[in-house]
Amino acid sequence: MAIWKNNISIEEIRNWCKGRLMERLGIEYLEVGEDYLKGRMPVDHRTMQPTGLLHGGASAALAESLGNAASSLCIDLERQQCVGLEINANHISSVREGYVYGVARPIHLGRTTHLWDIRIESEQGRLVCISRFTIIILEHKPS
Repeated sequence: MAIWKNNISIEEIRNWCKGRLMERLGIEYLEVGEDYLKGRMPVDHRTMQPTGLLHGGASAALAESLGNAASSLCIDLERQQCVGLEINANHISSVREGYVYGVARPIHLGRTTHLWDIRIESEQGRLVCISRFTIIILEHKPS
């Protein structure tokens, strides 16, 4: 049974990236499953440290992008918004080329907070980063 409140296509989710950090880093949303959102990010000049390794901040940006988009699928977008509250990222192994793939799955979907587990892997399936991302759900303020 799907956890999503919004029936938003993967194309609509991709459109959220236009002109944003996700587009600049090459982050792409790939798949919405019953209880997960999957995306990928290139390991290239935009996402590397000067030493040629994937930058930990880029991994955190991928994790936060996946968690925020996933939470957006779980709320009433007409009256609510998702805002990152805290992110934790443990960097397990390095990557020098190709893509990394992230999958966001919920740990907790409450009325005012969401907690996501995001696992990022290399193209070979090697664990690169584990992240936990907490989101607060805010009501839109009247204009």
